[in-house]
Amino acid sequence: MTRARDLGIRIGTGTQGPADAISDVDGVMVGHTTIVRGEGPLRVGEGPVRTGVTVVVPCEDVGRRMLFAGCHRLNGNGELTGLEWVRESGVLTSPVAITNTHSVGVVRDALVSAQVRSQPPGEVSWSLPVVGETWDGVLNDVNGMHVRPEHVWRALESASAGPVPEGNVGGGTGMICHQFKGGIGTASRVVDAAASRSTIGVLVQANYGRRERLTVAGVPVGREIPVEEVPAPDDVRSRHAGAGSIIVVVATDAPLLPHQCERLAQRAGLGIARVGGIGANTSGDLFLAFATGNAELPLPSDHDTASPAVNVRMLPDGAVTPLFEAVVDATEEAIVNALLAAETMTGRDGITAYALPHERLLECMQAYGRH
Repeated sequence: MTRARDLGIRIGTGTQGPADAISDVDGVMVGHTTIVRGEGPLRVGEGPVRTGVTVVVPCEDVGRRMLFAGCHRLNGNGELTGLEWVRESGVLTSPVAITNTHSVGVVRDALVSAQVRSQPPGEVSWSLPVVGETWDGVLNDVNGMHVRPEHVWRALESASAGPVPEGNVGGGTGMICHQFKGGIGTASRVVDAAASRSTIGVLVQANYGRRERLTVAGVPVGREIPVEEVPAPDDVRSRHAGAGSIIVVVATDAPLLPHQCERLAQRAGLGIARVGGIGANTSGDLFLAFATGNAELPLPSDHDTASPAVNVRMLPDGAVTPLFEAVVDATEEAIVNALLAAETMTGRDGITAYALPHERLLECMQAYGRH
């Protein structure tokens, strides 16, 4: 798996975390289930199948810990369930899952089922899980809805810290980015703010963008590697060419309050813009940010009205700017990592999404003095 830092591509000026991944935030784990089977013509319900599910587990005891969160919408032609309660309460109470557009319902229900199974017998559960999507119908039998509850449970069971598989994995299996093969990408930054050190991690499911807008560290790569050189998987003459979406999950161990998490989520859009995203009309660009800096505190029960006031920690707003910069840089790098890790894939009806060629990318970077 090749990544930006493996090729000497430097994005921003910040310091990367050890794994350069969202899992650099202590306690955060990522799991994937990848579903690839079948070749040839599309037969709805049979395949070919190029899809999956990715889960981000914020901490082992999610739903019982104080995980402040916020969200942002750049363009809303997409879905990220559970956001109304995140906005209302300022708290994340579930793992975050990402899949294809027509599998959101089954993934959401599977997360609820997993929570029910983890409860003591007879206890009544309540859950509004956060599940996002992007559309993989160019390569995948998206209307066949091949993601099943067991795929979600397998992703949860496999979730771990450390390096995160990227590219054609999990929810990113059938995704396309800037008309190259896209998918899952991640990156992280370590920053000093308010006399303390914090880690920012970003994970994206990248499935958006026209070729000519692709920019890497300021270099117009998409114009240098046009569709005449590396073909696009869709009709470049169509007004929907390059249409698609991106989901961004931001994690930090900084002690942030909900309004600060929302401000972090907003900055993901700037990282997308630097790579060439514009939040097109047909795009679902939805972002979630959560903070584990108060996760040592139990989430108070709504029914325990006699509980005393809870003391929480926060960074002063004046100290948050370095975290904003980290989100922008890590989002940009996560998208580039998704492109670099992805491999050429042929899906339904023989449609092929070609990988971004690494050698040509390096030639472009060198030509512009960026390598």
